[in-house]
Amino acid sequence: MRIAAAESSGGMPAEARLGMPSQDLDYAPPRLPTGATGSAVWFARIILVATFVGITTYGVYQMLQVVRFASMTFLQGLMIFFFGVSLAWIAFSAGSVLAGASKRRDPRPEPPAGGPAAGDMPPGLGETLTALVMPIYNEDPTRTTAALQAMGEALQKTGSSRAFEIVVLSDSTDADAWIRETAAVERVRRALAGMVPVWYRRRWRNVARKSGNIEDFVTRWGGRYDHMIVLDADSLIDAATLTRLAQMMYADPGLGILQTAPQLIGARTLFGRLQQFAACAYGPVISRGLAAWSGDSGNYWGHNAIIRVQAFAQSCGLPELEGRKPFGGHVLSHDFVEAALMRRAGWKVRMTTDCGGSWEESPPSLIDVAVRDRRWAQGNLQHTKIIGASGFSFPSRLHLGIGIMSYLSSPLWLVMLCIGFALAVQSHLIRPEYFNHDFQMFPTWPRFNVELMMALFWFSMVILLVPKFLGLLRALLSRPLRRGGGGVIGLCASFLLEIVLSALYAPVMMLSQSRHVFEILMGRDSGWNPQRRDGGGTSWREAWHYHMRDTLIAAMTGVILWFLSPPLLAWVSPALLGLLLAIPLSRASGSRTLGSALSKLGFLRIPAEVDVPALVRRRAELVAEARALPEDGLRYLARNREARLAHVAGNLPRPPDPPGRPDPNAFTARQKLLDAHSLDQALEWLTRVERVEVAGSEQLLNQLSLLPDGQRCLI
Repeated sequence: MRIAAAESSGGMPAEARLGMPSQDLDYAPPRLPTGATGSAVWFARIILVATFVGITTYGVYQMLQVVRFASMTFLQGLMIFFFGVSLAWIAFSAGSVLAGASKRRDPRPEPPAGGPAAGDMPPGLGETLTALVMPIYNEDPTRTTAALQAMGEALQKTGSSRAFEIVVLSDSTDADAWIRETAAVERVRRALAGMVPVWYRRRWRNVARKSGNIEDFVTRWGGRYDHMIVLDADSLIDAATLTRLAQMMYADPGLGILQTAPQLIGARTLFGRLQQFAACAYGPVISRGLAAWSGDSGNYWGHNAIIRVQAFAQSCGLPELEGRKPFGGHVLSHDFVEAALMRRAGWKVRMTTDCGGSWEESPPSLIDVAVRDRRWAQGNLQHTKIIGASGFSFPSRLHLGIGIMSYLSSPLWLVMLCIGFALAVQSHLIRPEYFNHDFQMFPTWPRFNVELMMALFWFSMVILLVPKFLGLLRALLSRPLRRGGGGVIGLCASFLLEIVLSALYAPVMMLSQSRHVFEILMGRDSGWNPQRRDGGGTSWREAWHYHMRDTLIAAMTGVILWFLSPPLLAWVSPALLGLLLAIPLSRASGSRTLGSALSKLGFLRIPAEVDVPALVRRRAELVAEARALPEDGLRYLARNREARLAHVAGNLPRPPDPPGRPDPNAFTARQKLLDAHSLDQALEWLTRVERVEVAGSEQLLNQLSLLPDGQRCLI
């Protein structure tokens, strides 16, 4: 597959094109021959189906016993229906975790006989070249480039660096962020000189967001690489795992995508530490179960995964969905769809759960999670237009359905609560009809088995907590997890604290996600905002603005139920309590002080905090040592010739304007620079879009550099 490409003097190597045509979702490409599904995968699927069907059937049957089926009202019927759907959802999760018990360990890579290895590189890497691809969008380049430099240095120490190259793909739309990126990348390029090549490319047209960014790279430069490991801006993968991923792809020519199970690290806030502990304690049993029943029809999560570039180019061109946004347009949650397309073409899509050494970071607060979820909800609900496409395997459709249901489950829970509220009002305001048939000798007494309903409630709670209990059991049996989590007492205390806090946050997130779904159904697009990845806190003003309606709704509901049905109030009080406390809970979620206090007490602690991985330590060192990047990028380039030359040399030229339609922003930017009498005046006049035009033009940057310093001239 290798296409030799001479290096260019710009920010990327000379183009090695690899076509990536757009897919018609109803077109099924010819399938490659793949091996039969193993017995372990079928056994896992049997466990999953048996658990799912058994729990759901039992729960619905018992719910029907709570009320008399023959005299069931319409509202009671709705309640049973939505209860059945919700129970089926948590039963599927429990069955998936139980299915993980059948999964065998991932095989160690054994390259095919005769495969040459170059020099002292690990076996299987001598004939491959893998790109570490990091798409970014208005990110903090100090942290992203520190992560890339740490990975490059680690690869050099293992002797694998010649098999990898680093590629930064920018979609940044802010001139200052762009200039900081080129300065940071140039710093890393010099630090890794002679170890790992570092390439940088910024797109001028942000078509299709992240998926379009990757597609542009694959189409123009993909022929240079055998594999690409896609990273998020907060991703870290250690050298041993990077090497093993490339070896596993080399050893199995039919493998298209190999997804790792990344762990969360670096959390400092309360909410971040809550997610981090949950991912460490429960994440492995969840991912192991998912990998067990998925087999070779696994899923792709968009990052911390290795992809065979040629297979991706042949199989994963994304269509533009018909209709208006938010359901139409470019595919937002592209990763699930790319996995389904890859599998449809006959390539294996698998998850490795035994690698380790793969990390990412979590949003620091409840509001940051909600902002991210808005975009994810829209992308996942788009899959309703994709899930029925021809040629998809059933597991691929199931992955798409899980993504859809992960956001529809919140409105379903809300509907159940509303129906319970309506039943309370009905029982209080409407007199029961004891003789509802003519010539009826005996009355029909209203029936509601409270004891059975409570038993069913606790049954549902046990099923809901199955993944957590199994995760805790695994942690207690693992010496590294037990020691890193504070021993048996520390783990159990953290487990209880996580359950309590999650129960309080759950109804707040339920209303937030329900609001997202409603906005999407009303036709509102999410837009594209950069994600906050640092440990910034949440102010009281932000919390009040975002959660005021949640608190008011909970207070009004509680008062009404107090008068109508105190038993029902007790029933829904856990959900109402979380909503009543939404504002202080949200404020506390972004608190570093609370997060630090819990860490000192040993609560919600993970092994990576006690024994920090070397790669994580090195990234932190690089961030601490890095010189501050300029806030005003244009001023920095105007007064720093070396940086200006490096910025110009490291960027692709601006694409030409269509014939007869010159870009007015470039014209007005040039005119403003001609009219300005000082650098201060020029920078004050330029709009945000015009600043981007100046940053991308060597001529305009040189013109800007000739302006003298000084205050704006009033004449």
